[in-house]
Parts: sequence; C-alpha cells; structure tokens
Amino acid sequence: MNFDLTPDQKLLESTVASFVKKESPVTRFRALREDPIGWSKSLWKTMAELGWIGLAFPESVGGLGGSFVDVAILLEQFGAGLLPEPYVASVLSAGTAILRAGSAEQHEAFLAPLLAGDTSLALAWAERGGRYDPTWVETTATKKGDDYVLQGEKIFVQNGHAADVIVVSARTSGAPGDSDGISLFVLPRETEGLRITPVKTMDGQMAAMIKLERAIVPGASRLGPEGAAAPVLDEIMDLGAAAACAEGLGVMRAALAMTVDYLKTREQFGVKIGTFQALQHRAVDMFVRTELAKSTSILASIKVSDPDPAERRFAVSAAKVELAICGRYVSQQAIQLHGGIGITDEHDIGLYFKRMHVLNALFGDEEHHLARFAAQPAF
Repeated sequence: MNFDLTPDQKLLESTVASFVKKESPVTRFRALREDPIGWSKSLWKTMAELGWIGLAFPESVGGLGGSFVDVAILLEQFGAGLLPEPYVASVLSAGTAILRAGSAEQHEAFLAPLLAGDTSLALAWAERGGRYDPTWVETTATKKGDDYVLQGEKIFVQNGHAADVIVVSARTSGAPGDSDGISLFVLPRETEGLRITPVKTMDGQMAAMIKLERAIVPGASRLGPEGAAAPVLDEIMDLGAAAACAEGLGVMRAALAMTVDYLKTREQFGVKIGTFQALQHRAVDMFVRTELAKSTSILASIKVSDPDPAERRFAVSAAKVELAICGRYVSQQAIQLHGGIGITDEHDIGLYFKRMHVLNALFGDEEHHLARFAAQPAF
C-alpha cells in the first residue's frame, strides 16, 4: 500500500506547517490558556478563508470535497503547534452531524456560516453513564405539539463554552443503550433552558458542562428522521478517534524533535548528554514508537471513510490503541529526558504531555478501543 503523499498534499502540509509556526506558536497557546474562549475568532476566520474548514465538506454544501487524509494532514500540523481552534469539535463532530442528518435548508442555515468562519459549533453527546457509548442517552426530548421539550445533562462538550450552535443528542423513545430512538437537535446558544458551564481541561483548553432544563425547541430544529441518529453518531465517534490519532501524531513528532534538540544542547559532566549511548537508545525508541503510531494513523485516515463499518472500526480502534501506547511512551520519555525542567509549567514539553493524555481519552480510551478491536469479526 502506498502511503506517500501526493504533490498537492505535500504542498498542503508545508503550507499548514508554515502557517502554524508563524501564526500560532506555542507561546500563543500559553497566552490563550487564560482567555475565556481559549481560541481566536479572527484566526478561525482566516482558517476558513484558506479553505481549511471547508476541506472536510463536499462541494454540494460549499466545501472543497477533500478526503480525510487531507484533513489528517491539517490535524497533524495543528497538533505539532498545539493550535487550540475547535476544528474537530466544529467541523468533524457537529459539522458532520448536520451534514449527514440535516436537510438542505439546515445545511444552508448552519453549515454556510461555519464554512465562512463566522460561527463555531459543538456536539453534545457524552453523558455521565455512557463511557464512550453515544447510544447511552438519558437526555429526553418529549413531543409537545410542534415542539420538543429537552431535559437532561451533557458533560465535557468540546467547544461547548464558545459555540454559537450546539447539536444535542436526545432520546425520543427507548431506553439508554438502545440504538433506536436517538434524535439530534440543533440549539442556538441563546435557547431558553440551555445552561452552559465552562470548564478547564487538563491540557489548558476549554469545554463545557451543559444542562437542559425544559428547553423548548421547534420541530424544525430536529436533524433527520426522529429516532434514527445512532448511525450518524457512530460514524462521528470514529471520525473523532481518527482525528485524535492524527493530531496525536503531530504532538509526538514535536515532542520527539524537542527532546532530540535538548539532548544535543544540554551538557552534563562537560559533555552533551546526547553523546550518552543509553539516552540515544531511548531517543531511538521514541522514534520507533512515533513511526508505529504514524502507520496506524494513516491507515485509520484511509479506512475511516470505508462504507463497511467493520473495516472502519477495525482500523480506527487499532490506531487509537497504538496512540495510547506509543503516545504515552513518547510523552513520558520526553519528560524524563528533559529532567527536572520537564515537569515545570514554564517548559513547553509539559504542554505536549498534557495534550497527549487528553487525546488518548477523547472518543474512546485504550481500554475501550482494545475491547472493540478484539470484538471485531476477524477475531
């Protein structure tokens, strides 16, 4: 299988890398940790003008019709620079939900402003009892005339603190864990009864805890047929997991490069510590783990669009497990090889360590994906 990038993809890679290095160095992320939004709306607009937000969407809705491999190229460079803009939350999660389940009118109403960089979105799917299961929906949507009354709670909603529009999963029938009976609703931020509480995550970014207290939404806010949203959510979970692998690869490569540079400059006993063979071996092990994660991430990026759900799940879960194993190893070794300075907040390597741990937990952790991988028909 040929994993080489095309000339256009190589150009995209170099363009994004240059942009991130110039417009969003790690110093920018440090400053944004204290910002109430945590990312820049002006930079988000610039990303839209460059076509990056539209890259993941088909031309029929105003996008560029790119593949997920193209999107993964973006995400890897975003990870290398710790770019905090809500690409996964807005584009791959909520954007995909509207694209897959919404009508042409809903595409125009919600995707067009997103593609222009005028709005950001969020997908509220996780609940306290679910543990990575998008079908575990206790939030209810009760029909009342032409409207629905939403009642429930969603946790750790990515970009929920800043999103202009939030897509919410709610149960219109059935019990938690049932695939049937889940519907998606589009709620503007100002919806009465929608309570948003911003929270900080361990990597310095932001999310939200959301409560729906008898929030009344019109029937026109429902995406697609009533009770038929489970397959859409299942696809989004795999898109998110593949995205985490791509971004995690960028985090690993940046952490490895920083560590090798440190080994080449730090002196101990009058010599560069990079001359010590034991430390060279550990750096080589970091490189090997990074390359392993790269291979599985590329395969996941290819297979995440496969029409066969089994093929998609097999590749995505394999990549997510490798991200957990390899990413944890690389980030831990990076901290140790930096020594005492590596555990201080002032040094950037700790920021990459924290981001890696968050990526490992997003859209299914190691335990979740290992169990799902083992449950695939081939095994």
